[in-house]
Amino acid sequence: MQAAARLIEAHVHRTPVLTSATLDRQFGSSVFFKYESFQKVGAFKARGAVNAVLSLEDGDASRGVIAHSSGNHGAAVAYAAGIRGIGCMVVMPAGSSAVKIDAIRGYGAETMLVDRSLLSESTHARAAETGATFIHPYEHLDVIAGQGTAAMELLEDHPNLDLLVVPIGGGGLISGSIVSAAAMAPNLTVIGAEPEQVDDAFRSLQTGIHQPPVTAPLSIADGLLAGLGEKAFDILSAAQTEIVTMSEDEIVDAGLFHLQRMKTVVEPSGAVPLAALRKISGDIQGKKVGVVVTGGNTDLAWLPSRPV
Repeated sequence: MQAAARLIEAHVHRTPVLTSATLDRQFGSSVFFKYESFQKVGAFKARGAVNAVLSLEDGDASRGVIAHSSGNHGAAVAYAAGIRGIGCMVVMPAGSSAVKIDAIRGYGAETMLVDRSLLSESTHARAAETGATFIHPYEHLDVIAGQGTAAMELLEDHPNLDLLVVPIGGGGLISGSIVSAAAMAPNLTVIGAEPEQVDDAFRSLQTGIHQPPVTAPLSIADGLLAGLGEKAFDILSAAQTEIVTMSEDEIVDAGLFHLQRMKTVVEPSGAVPLAALRKISGDIQGKKVGVVVTGGNTDLAWLPSRPV
């Protein structure tokens, strides 16, 4: 993790940690929000992508990189490719947010829109045609190491945390966070926060068997639609990680709190941990809690689903 931090330091922000007196009173605890919404490309994904792309051998890098993504990972890989001065293609599910498509193209990458069920197949076919290196959004050790630097920074700023809550989709961020916690704060508990509509991580940890991803998942937390990766399942299982799931309304309410009370724009995926804290509020009294707010790339289309 330290090596990843050194490699990416010049290309990513050390993001701010903010607090809310209102939440601290409600929970009877101290909550520290690590706002990766202020990160390059507007999401924590910049950390892992930059680490992976800058770690490539020159020969591999010269053939460019390719990724599949609903948005943030694609923008991060495009950003990292720009740093390296190499080509980039991002394969995206049809219906992806226009904000995220435009962001990826703005970083100089090509985009290809396909049915979500064809993401992996289309990406690997294109990689075979071009020789580009595939940068997986979470099943990639350099990506996991880069993502873990967010938790590392939070623990450097607040070393006495009792609990860390992290959103979980494919599992790269929470895997890196668990590795960072094991090295820096062995007694820290890391909890994963997951939408009810995409609950394969919850089911996997409950049963001890890696469950298949949800078919055609639907959630406003579009950054968390990926199924839990194999590497993440192994890491989370070894750490006996607890997963908390939230309804869509609970996610929206948490996003509105960030917007109205914290004065920050957070995409629904980044609001999931606050929704999780509200569900386990009775268990966190008197504790110091860290939260990774994963990103702020949103067109705010989720706002009309609830009165503001």
